[in-house]
Amino acid sequence: MKVLVLAIDRDDDFGVKAGVSGPVIGRDKCLDAAVKLSLADPEDSDANSLFAAIKLYDELKESGKFEDVEVALITGSHNVGVESDLELSRQLDKVLKEFPADGVIPVTDGAEDEQIFPIITSKVPILSTRRVVVKQSPGIETTWYIIVRYLKELLSDPEVSKVVLGIPGLIVLLYGIAKIVSIKYPPSAQIVSSTVTGLIMLIVGGYFFAKGFRIKPITSLVRIVSRGLITFIGVVTGFIVMLGGAINVYLTLESIAEKMIGGIPTSELIALLIYLNAVNKYFILGLGIMIAGKIIQEYLRRNPHLWYYIASFLMLPAFWKVIDLITLYSNPLVKKTSGELVGGISLVVIDILISIIISIKLREKVRG
Repeated sequence: MKVLVLAIDRDDDFGVKAGVSGPVIGRDKCLDAAVKLSLADPEDSDANSLFAAIKLYDELKESGKFEDVEVALITGSHNVGVESDLELSRQLDKVLKEFPADGVIPVTDGAEDEQIFPIITSKVPILSTRRVVVKQSPGIETTWYIIVRYLKELLSDPEVSKVVLGIPGLIVLLYGIAKIVSIKYPPSAQIVSSTVTGLIMLIVGGYFFAKGFRIKPITSLVRIVSRGLITFIGVVTGFIVMLGGAINVYLTLESIAEKMIGGIPTSELIALLIYLNAVNKYFILGLGIMIAGKIIQEYLRRNPHLWYYIASFLMLPAFWKVIDLITLYSNPLVKKTSGELVGGISLVVIDILISIIISIKLREKVRG
């Protein structure tokens, strides 16, 4: 049986700190890599793992129980996750091509490296595992020393320092600004305090949400813009139209109510119905701009499903009329006639029929 003693460095400390590129195959090369990392960072446990792998290799070689024994090191990537695991899988394939082992003995320094065991077992059986735990000297490494050392390591990591120092620093900074403003302008103290609190919750909540769901806002935005610039412009423009219309209707609601019901709304529900009726046209207009941008983008891409977006665009007048009729006829203070209801329903039906007919024709044309 051919046995491979495999040292694993998932976060590529060998590459980042010592400039060692994986895979490293053979006792002498592995020993050289371990020495390089030990000199670059004497406290890194990955070097001890590789030394332990070399020691295990020597023991198995001496025992003579196996047909052949080899030792190797595979390194992942500093971006731990999918990227590092793919790199480890690639390097393991390269090692097994050079030394076709019948079984492998992984040597790791913790649970993180052991997460790739399923990748290893998909290629070769695991005969045994070895975890290396570095011993601490009680006389030298007191509790305070350990705390300080690991705190320095945490703060040297950019991602950890953002959470440990960045977010608390931002909170203190914003509250400091708010305190100065409230001293200068006492009447605005409550407004400033509420604004700062809301801003802090928005920033902190957004950061944790993005991290929790592994969302990269800037990267995602760049990807969206590069793949569909016209669609992106249409969405942004449509959203601005909706937002501007909503603000305009809110600021002029009293004059709109005067024209619609001849006075100021007597309840919040009546005011809401008037607001929805008035903002309806801005909502449909913004939605139309978004869909129009999508239509132009898909037309330039020669997308065969273009008919779907055109049908959606043609149905917008029907959506507008449905919302208009619902908000009008739900309001008891608005004067209504049966003719307006019949005309509105007729317009909806005609628009839907025209949209369906045109979409069917376009779909048949695309298929033809």
